[in-house]
Amino acid sequence: MLPSIHRGIWRAADHILRTSRGTPPCRFLSTFNGVPVGIADAETIFALSSGHGRCGVAVVRASGPASATALRCMTGLTRKLPPPRTALLRSITDPQSKEVLDRGLVFWFPGSVPGMRPAEAGEFTRRAFQAGKLDLTEVEGLGDLIHAETEAQRRQALRQMSGELGRLYQDWTHKLKRCLAHVEAFIDFSEDELIEDGVLNQVDKSVCDLQAEMERHLKDERRGERLRSGVQVVIAGATNAGKSSLLNTLCQRPAAIVSPIAGTTRDIVETALDIGGFPVLLSDTAGLRESLDLVEREGVRRARERVEQADLTLVVVDCTDLPSDAQQAAAFLQDHLRRVLPNQEQPETVFPADRLLLVLNKTDMLPEERRLKLDRELRRVSGLPPVCLISCHTNEGLQDFLTVLHGSVKTLCGDPLSGAPTLTQARHRAHLQQCFAALAQYQRYRDIDLALAAEGVRLALTSLGRITGRVGAEEILDIIFKDFCIGK
Repeated sequence: MLPSIHRGIWRAADHILRTSRGTPPCRFLSTFNGVPVGIADAETIFALSSGHGRCGVAVVRASGPASATALRCMTGLTRKLPPPRTALLRSITDPQSKEVLDRGLVFWFPGSVPGMRPAEAGEFTRRAFQAGKLDLTEVEGLGDLIHAETEAQRRQALRQMSGELGRLYQDWTHKLKRCLAHVEAFIDFSEDELIEDGVLNQVDKSVCDLQAEMERHLKDERRGERLRSGVQVVIAGATNAGKSSLLNTLCQRPAAIVSPIAGTTRDIVETALDIGGFPVLLSDTAGLRESLDLVEREGVRRARERVEQADLTLVVVDCTDLPSDAQQAAAFLQDHLRRVLPNQEQPETVFPADRLLLVLNKTDMLPEERRLKLDRELRRVSGLPPVCLISCHTNEGLQDFLTVLHGSVKTLCGDPLSGAPTLTQARHRAHLQQCFAALAQYQRYRDIDLALAAEGVRLALTSLGRITGRVGAEEILDIIFKDFCIGK
């Protein structure tokens, strides 16, 4: 239930809605990919911007042709509005009963687009996009910031919301527009000797450079997407190795049933974690073994499927099962990894160290001398992924394991504040791949049919424009006349 101040303002806003229905609507139009979009009959909208629930301060935002009427009626400003963008302390009253609802600051921002109703979800942001104040990448960055759960997600969202990714795509868009303008100008006017012979050579170089930039941008190993949605970390291994105990230790609650009976876990148990500021979706899986039990066999199938999809696999091994000799222990672990991991049956397998951690559990059951020797010797063995010795019972070695885990997760996500901006949405990647393929069409038809080659550039431009939501044919004509002064 809303606090009384919110209910009062809502009641007052409803009154403004009823009294402003005679306000003539306006037409608010924008373009997206050259197609007019927007709000045909713009209304005044309002929303509680500070969120629902109990709070010391409530912020109500209104936009539309009845905003000035609402401000006057609710603050007693009968003649003129306050100066633009200036805070004014006023009593806020119900326009009908004149009951004082609260005392607070009001701001007037003139120039909003042209009745009153509650805003739909995201409507203020939609209007900002339609007014050209935000492109789609900035809108998506704002959405990611709202839903960010970790520090690294927040940093990435802030960077995208600041427009850095959008500016990169706008720069590519500008270059593609110039390429398309030059090709079309050559097609239309070259016979009149109004276009220089080297124009197409410049286009060829620009297209090659853009392809190289896009290829590097696409080869990001999905770091931005992984950071946005969370790193998929899967705990796998044989039965009774301590997989569920590791899950419970990491999430610090009994999320999974722990039992000495082998095969207790039969389905996927998931929990979300924050590992040093990075989002992780941790999954505990059924123990990998042959079984006649149909339910357990299904659990094993699901476990293997989840390992195939994992960004990072934690292979848990009961260290009491290891041979006492370190070299034999290394061979045992390599053979075990081949059985656990998909498509790793060959003896010469090189295990992906950046996607795999070996967790030797139950070290509290080993004599200290043997544990220290095992740790020392296994670190020297080549051909094994990073090895961590821990005890889920005593938490021994847990801090070192968390440090290694954090490093692996950070490598998979990358630093959101360094380097070039990364792709954060599958939508971006799909459109960029289409753009790249369209530029390949230009290369393919460049010496065969220049019109088809130009169509490749046009398709590339359209695909790129779908990422930011901005592309128009008028700009192509502007470049033609600006660069070549056709007809003066």
